[in-house]
Amino acid sequence: MNHSKAAQELEEKIGYSFKDRSQLSLALTHSSYANEYKLRRLDYNERIEFLGDAVLEIVSSDFLYRNFPDMSEGQMSRKRASLVCEPTLAYCARQIDLGKYLLLGRGEDMNGGRCRDSILSDALEALIGAIYLDGGTDCAADFIMKFILDDIENKSMFHDSKTYLQEILQKDHKDPITYQLAQTRGPEHDRVFVMQVLLGDKVIGTGEGHSKQAAGQEAAYHAILGLNRQAK
Repeated sequence: MNHSKAAQELEEKIGYSFKDRSQLSLALTHSSYANEYKLRRLDYNERIEFLGDAVLEIVSSDFLYRNFPDMSEGQMSRKRASLVCEPTLAYCARQIDLGKYLLLGRGEDMNGGRCRDSILSDALEALIGAIYLDGGTDCAADFIMKFILDDIENKSMFHDSKTYLQEILQKDHKDPITYQLAQTRGPEHDRVFVMQVLLGDKVIGTGEGHSKQAAGQEAAYHAILGLNRQAK
């Protein structure tokens, strides 16, 4: 897919059209790509990610302050930290398949960079920075509200889903919670693990990731979502 077509596809996915697509290109360019193609030292997304991180912090802080008037400063800090931590942002990035559009060096690409939490979360913050520069605070805030601060009660659990699932189940269930490896696929340099979480002998959630830990966290998160649906 050429860069122009990929940019248009991503714009349609996020519901925002860039006036200056060079901002979007910068947000999607990883340092490994810049190094491989000998671009200028700052022609990749680290600086714009720095800006996006600041925009995300102020928008999420404003959202929590206005919508949770009974939360203390400490509670708001913890809630914000859970919403903007690396695993949560990587999860949000996967929801729009952001890894598909990244410009990576060949080595980074071959080693699974498109699926790596650190690269995905950084790219999402860079995308926020690009929208902010191109369209201003309101456009960036709209994106954050739509793709990051939606469903915050569930997303705030994502960074430590295993602990939260344990707390939920230990109240009403005596069966043990266990995690098992269900599948391993892909080449050694880009291995994907599929983990299941079981309550007794019943599978209650499945997740995948490039480490067993990440896959287990996602399995626990999906288990929590399933339990919440059952409770409604």
